[in-house]
Amino acid sequence: MKTFFVFSFLLVINYSFSQQIYKRTLKLMGSRFDITVVANDSTGAQQYINTAVKEIQRIENLISSWNKDSQTSLINNNAGIAPVKVDKELFDLIFRAIQISKLTDGAFDISYASMDKIWKFDGSMIKMPSDQEIKASVAKVGYPNIILDKDKSTVFLKLKGMKIGFGAIGKGYAADKAKDLLITNGVIAGIINASGDMNTWGKQPDGSDWKVAITNPLNKNNAFALLPVVNKAVVTSGNYEKYVIFNNKRYSHIIDPRTGHPSTGIVSVSVFAPKAELADALATSIFVMGVETGLNRINQLPGIECIIVDENGKIYTSDHIKIDN
Repeated sequence: MKTFFVFSFLLVINYSFSQQIYKRTLKLMGSRFDITVVANDSTGAQQYINTAVKEIQRIENLISSWNKDSQTSLINNNAGIAPVKVDKELFDLIFRAIQISKLTDGAFDISYASMDKIWKFDGSMIKMPSDQEIKASVAKVGYPNIILDKDKSTVFLKLKGMKIGFGAIGKGYAADKAKDLLITNGVIAGIINASGDMNTWGKQPDGSDWKVAITNPLNKNNAFALLPVVNKAVVTSGNYEKYVIFNNKRYSHIIDPRTGHPSTGIVSVSVFAPKAELADALATSIFVMGVETGLNRINQLPGIECIIVDENGKIYTSDHIKIDN
């Protein structure tokens, strides 16, 4: 779950400058989107925002597994049957997703959509699933069974009933694409915030950087960090609202696709990266990998940083983030 309220970004509107900040909030891809642009006037700003909205809707039509006519649905419907020819854009997105799976040792996996939904986080669970049920739930999950043919631009899922889904990177990818399109159209600065997947560029009209306030989800009244976000993405994921407790242990709704077991120990992750797509995938992966492995992996990646909050409220940061409390 991407949690919009884990962080806030500060919009400072200063009318002494010729350009101003314009923002629209709407529902896209089943989630809250806040689209912010710096423009000379309201008319131009609304046109820019409309352009971003159309691009996000285009991405949704391409990757949505809920749309029976999408290429993603066609891939899933032909699992175990035949390869499916897809647009280069979707092929490349799937290719990058597989690279992230390899980078995270399978902690991130778009074939998670094949998982049986045996865990319920709506209060209806009264006992844990059995070990056999948990193991069986991920029998069809596994990125090595996604077969790509670059020359033919085809995607084939080897196992009958296997599925892919872009819930962990789709909104981040849409934010990246909307940002790129607005830059191409001459928008000098702005923010695309897709329910916690935030991508920024340029500066505020007064010349200051966009800033993100990071709060501890267990104590939301105070931010523990206010950080500049300069031409990059920040994604904040939280799992502190959807969880179950068995034998005094808290199990979150983010499931390890390798084992079928819910992640434990972490309640919030913020990742800073050049692209929201990558930050999105890594934020989910850190929940599964845990604090120590997650930090070690991030520290090996240039240009990427993270902030982790564990279930006791303790804050961890990667090597190059400096926080003034």
